[in-house]
Amino acid sequence: MLDKVLIANRGEIALRILRACKELGIKTVAVHSKADRELMHVRLADEAVCIGPAPSAQSYLNIPALISAAEVTDSSAIHPGYGFLSENANFAEQVERSGFVFIGPRAETIRLMGDKVSAIEAMKKAGVPTVPGSDGPLGDDEGDNVTIARRIGYPVIIKAAAGGGGRGMRVVHTEGHLLSAINVTRTEAHAAFGDGTVYMEKFLERPRHVEVQVLADGKGNAIHLYDRDCSLQRRHQKVLEEAPAPGIDPEARARVLEACRQACIEIDYRGAGTFEFLYEDGQFFFIEMNTRVQVEHPVTEMVTGVDIVREQLRIASGLPLSIRQEDVKVNGHAFECRINAEDPRTFMPSPGKVTLYHPPGGLGVRMDSHLYTGYTVPPHYDSLIGKLITWGDSREIALTRMRNGLDELLVEGIKTNTDLHKDLVRDGHFQQGGVNIHYLEKKLGS
Repeated sequence: MLDKVLIANRGEIALRILRACKELGIKTVAVHSKADRELMHVRLADEAVCIGPAPSAQSYLNIPALISAAEVTDSSAIHPGYGFLSENANFAEQVERSGFVFIGPRAETIRLMGDKVSAIEAMKKAGVPTVPGSDGPLGDDEGDNVTIARRIGYPVIIKAAAGGGGRGMRVVHTEGHLLSAINVTRTEAHAAFGDGTVYMEKFLERPRHVEVQVLADGKGNAIHLYDRDCSLQRRHQKVLEEAPAPGIDPEARARVLEACRQACIEIDYRGAGTFEFLYEDGQFFFIEMNTRVQVEHPVTEMVTGVDIVREQLRIASGLPLSIRQEDVKVNGHAFECRINAEDPRTFMPSPGKVTLYHPPGGLGVRMDSHLYTGYTVPPHYDSLIGKLITWGDSREIALTRMRNGLDELLVEGIKTNTDLHKDLVRDGHFQQGGVNIHYLEKKLGS
């Protein structure tokens, strides 16, 4: 087992990693910016190192500072969490070259799946269903690009190969707008990601966002942990998730789950990962793979009983998976509401001092948060301050517990989006299950 892990992140995920380390008897090192001295995991870690000023570029994204912190604390491994440097292949490479274990996939795997074009090619080879598209980057021949769009059929979407987080994409409904859309997307992609490579796909008009959680040990063993529905989104950012995804065709589900498991073996995957799909009319279409633990991993943990972060740590220690595919069963249903420090109507961030914090409780209720009364939410980072997760024997019970949990949750001194979630879990269409990715924005009128 690893001796000491440096947690290269902050907030609730840093605390989540710390707890998993403590369960396994692993010592922990918390790194923090000057603005994050009072974070809960910093207080609880065996050691803490300040790595720079508040701005992320000078602290949590500062690779030399992170590696130096690992060196001075004699850490054996670095866990990147999610966000920040978690899917940065150069960081993973430098960590390994410096003699530390990177708790995640190999750098070459991160590069393979980080480039959307190479990822789609790899998935096609592995038998994972993909969206009809250009089968590679678009060239400079305008006639060829028009022909590709006609073959796919309008509407199409132009995407940056290096894009992510909802950035670097443009929908085209008519041929007259195609060429300008390609040029604009190329320019934006180069400015945002340093890579102007773009590709084209069929634009699905009413899809759901369904993803498959996987674990692989890099020793030829891989399992899936079934699926999640993450369709409630605003500006491509997930708001509320559930597991398993409701109303999925059983045969289509079985095929895609096994395809994802086999793909992990095909690409020699190591660690936790998530295959993201658009699901429409009983069909799955691969869009990307996240090579890290995800924000919404708790809903999968609740319905499978598998501790995903614990497995990450075991795999990084060189151990094989502790469970086999036949051992993984879905038990009940789970929801997760992302609690953000923001105005529930304008979505403007709301940093400040938390004058009162009371998390909900009860059977089947889990609150992953770094908040405590007296903590000050800084203005420098993502507004996520917690995740309320509920489980039940059925979807209805889990949803009832979520309604009760949201009513119990108290966060005073700052604004949160709790009221938005209270509305969503009482929404008739959502209660029926299976809303598409456009539903929330239409409901909000944005």
